[in-house]
Formats: sequence, structure tokens, C-alpha cells
Amino acid sequence: MAPSILGDLDDLADSFLRLGKHHVRPLARVLLLSTFIEDGFRMFTQWEDQTAYIKGAWGCGSFLAIVFVLFNLIGQLIPAALILIRAKDTHVRIGVFLLASVLLVQTLAYSVLWNAQFFMRNTAVAGSLLLVYAETAMEQKNMFAGLPSAGGETKLADILQAGGRVMLVVMFLTMLRFDSAFRIIVEIVEFVMMLGVAVGIKSKLCALILVILLFIENMFFNGFWMEHSHSATYDFKKYDFFQTLSVIGGLLMVVACGPGGIAMDERKKAF
Repeated sequence: MAPSILGDLDDLADSFLRLGKHHVRPLARVLLLSTFIEDGFRMFTQWEDQTAYIKGAWGCGSFLAIVFVLFNLIGQLIPAALILIRAKDTHVRIGVFLLASVLLVQTLAYSVLWNAQFFMRNTAVAGSLLLVYAETAMEQKNMFAGLPSAGGETKLADILQAGGRVMLVVMFLTMLRFDSAFRIIVEIVEFVMMLGVAVGIKSKLCALILVILLFIENMFFNGFWMEHSHSATYDFKKYDFFQTLSVIGGLLMVVACGPGGIAMDERKKAF
């Protein structure tokens, strides 16, 4: 009975997504890149604050602080533009590589490695970037379907999609709250959906449900616009809000592109 209901829901989700298939991927990319775009503009609008922070945290001079802030500004806005314009797959891949480099540098520079919550959120955002890269590999696979030369792209797309899916669900480990009976029920539902996305069981349906739940939670818990614009709470909530949007974008990419070849659903088809 339960598998039948899940199958019906999965078919319903597929029918709904087919109606908006031309809009889901572009929306996923915009949401996915939102944290990088917001952070890039923040480097510009808070230039003095950012350089002063780096000088104080690193004990370095103005030159190194300016280079770091400039690296974050240019290294996020230009690659994000390359990915959104999508003139060539090569440009998208370069954009993903540059954004991943910025994410790695920020992880080291801001000591994110020693903060479990920030590290797991950065891991989830990195998973979203993997899915963008996987999309280009998947398009190459579809373009040359059946040709021996496409084998490498096929394997690469499947590996990246599997890795991206697993990294995405790490975000939810930072959002666990067992402070009420209702919240416990929500967490159980999210945990089941997370497993579905990670192992590739009804992954499109699970990802779509998580998109809805995560969007609601993001608006409720990370409403930075309700805080004073110069407060620390405003900055923290704004950071969390856009990082969560990026993960929502990654989940939408799973919804649009599917789980790839390394997934339980694909294994079932083989048998």
C-alpha cells in the first residue's frame, strides 16, 4: 500500500514538473548561486568592515586584507555570472571550479573547519556546486548518447550527482530541533526524505518535499529582515538564509535532473 501511494505521488510530482520543466533548472541555478552573489556584493558594500576584520583576525597589513576581500568579491560575482549566462559548458565548469576555490579559501580563512555547523553548511553548498557541474556532464552524456566516447561523461555525471546528493543532505543535520511534538514529527519526515535523496529512492519526490519544508523553515527561522540591520543577529540570519537558498537550489537540481545512475531506483530498474 505504502509503495503504491509513493508511486502515485512520484507520478504526480513528475507530471507537475513537466509543466514547468523549462523554469525549474534556471530557478535552481539562481537559488544555488544566491549565497555567492550575496556574499560578493557584501564584500563591496562592507569593504571597510571586511578588510578591518581580516587585518584584526590575521594580524596582517592592509595589502593582504584588500587582496583577500577583492578575491572574494571578484571570485564569486564573475563565476556566478558565467554559470548563469551558460554561454558554454566550459564556462560553467570554470565558474564552478572558481566558486569551489572561494568556498575552500573561506573555510580555511574563517576557521570554519573548527565550527561543526558552519562546516556542514559549507559542505551542503559544495554539494550544490557538484550538481551544477554534474548537469554539464549529463548534457554531454545526452548529446552523445550511445557513443563510446560518452562513457566517461556518463560515469562522471553519475558520480558527481551521487556525491552532490549526499553532501546536500548534510544541511539538515544543522537544523534539527526536538523542542516540541510537532517538531519531532517534522524531523522524522525530513530524515526519511533525506535518506531518500541520499540513496536515490524516489529522490525527485523526496527532494521536492524537502524543498517545500526547507523553504518554510528558512522563512520562519532565518527572517533576517525582521532584525535590526546593524545587529549581529541580522548578519547571522542573512548568512544562513542565503546558504539555505543555495541548498534549496541544489535540491531543485535533483528534482529537475534526477538522481543519476548511482541510485537505488536505478538499481531496481536493472533487476
